[in-house]
Amino acid sequence: MNRHARRQYIELLGRGHYLESMEDRLTYAYDASGGQCLPEAVAFPENVAQVSELLSISNTYRVPVVPRGAGSGLTGGSVPLSGGIVMAMDRFNRILAVDTANLQAIVEPGVVTSRLHAAVEARGLFYPPDPASMDFCSIGGNIAENAGGMRAVKYGVTKDFVMGLEVVLADGEVIHTGSRCVKDVVGYDLTRLFVGSEGTLGVITQAILKLLPLPEGKQTLMATFDTIGRAAGTVADIIKKGIIPTTLEFMDRHCIRAVAQYRNPGLPIGAGALLLIEVDGKRREIETDLDRVRKVCEANGAMAIQIANEKAGQEELWRSRRSVHAALTQLRPKWEEEDIAVPIARIPEMVHMLEEIGRRLNVLVVSFGHAGDGNIHVSIAARDKNTPPENMRQAREAILKATVALEGRIAAEHGIGFVKCNQIGWNLDENTLALMQRLKRFLDPNGILNPGKMFPSTITCGNQIQP
Repeated sequence: MNRHARRQYIELLGRGHYLESMEDRLTYAYDASGGQCLPEAVAFPENVAQVSELLSISNTYRVPVVPRGAGSGLTGGSVPLSGGIVMAMDRFNRILAVDTANLQAIVEPGVVTSRLHAAVEARGLFYPPDPASMDFCSIGGNIAENAGGMRAVKYGVTKDFVMGLEVVLADGEVIHTGSRCVKDVVGYDLTRLFVGSEGTLGVITQAILKLLPLPEGKQTLMATFDTIGRAAGTVADIIKKGIIPTTLEFMDRHCIRAVAQYRNPGLPIGAGALLLIEVDGKRREIETDLDRVRKVCEANGAMAIQIANEKAGQEELWRSRRSVHAALTQLRPKWEEEDIAVPIARIPEMVHMLEEIGRRLNVLVVSFGHAGDGNIHVSIAARDKNTPPENMRQAREAILKATVALEGRIAAEHGIGFVKCNQIGWNLDENTLALMQRLKRFLDPNGILNPGKMFPSTITCGNQIQP
């Protein structure tokens, strides 16, 4: 850390909001990806002026800056590979406005997603994006990663609800993108440029979010199947018939058994797979849509169909789905995670390939996720003590290559980070990738914003945590 920069940071933030102790640095050295790397300091700016000045100082002295929300990312987006400063956005935690007349919310990036849900629903409004970590992830992190969630099949992902942003660029300049108007073609759509940019182009300090009227009601259906192939085929058939549920989730047999042991003894442990399907909207339409879904499930050989009309029953089913990650640790203590997407009609092929990869490499491949939008979460673990460690790496590579072969994407809602930065070229052609890199260099010519993320990189942790 340059001593002149350090002095200016302390003058700007005060010692109480610029932390350098080993305990504080360790706390902000990792995220949910498992990657770890010590920053040199942790900064807690309170307002846009402080963010601007902090970045200006950092740009002058070439100090890396990693913006951080709640640290719930699974691809290492907030791991400070090059040391420098972690800029924690915890103090940007205000919901500035809930505008019922224009169906909008204006929020700061540190607002926890579930808190926003509660605030707008109390006003009869609805913010659909619902990542699994919504009880602790933040809006700024959701925007930086373009987070999805279970309701994406009907409503879309975070980018579909961001109307405008306040962003501080690498040199400290503050810009405003988008507007509060539903129709706006004034200039380039810079808002979409920053959504999903993983903190590599700028630091988000405020967002204008689109809201919807709160649906009148909802019902949840659980259908069980003897094989995951039948369940996957059902997903494709539901969409093919023009039925768009709010959510359409699946769990394979490993997930069912793990969750049943972990928290819900009522799940059908003999099933090969299950689908959780929710329909929302006007009350008079829900029954019709749910009946159409039920008929497709029956036509595909569903073993059993259960409908939860009451809120308590619905919440119990969805808690089971949200607990998959925790439940899997009961089967194996360590899993490696993948997040892929394929065209919906190709889900059956993808599921078949996952099973074949697991058999061939003697690894346990577990799949679950947002089948209604083609997003499959894959957890990989050694099948037994005879599984060579190299097989895990080969399995992850085989899964990503199979995804690309089926016209899919190697990342769906968890981002690229450093975990997949050297595979990004599997999805992007050379010219497209080069254009993205030129945009990065233009907006951040000194490369201070979240180095080593998203694009092919040889950067590895420069400040390893010693055991």
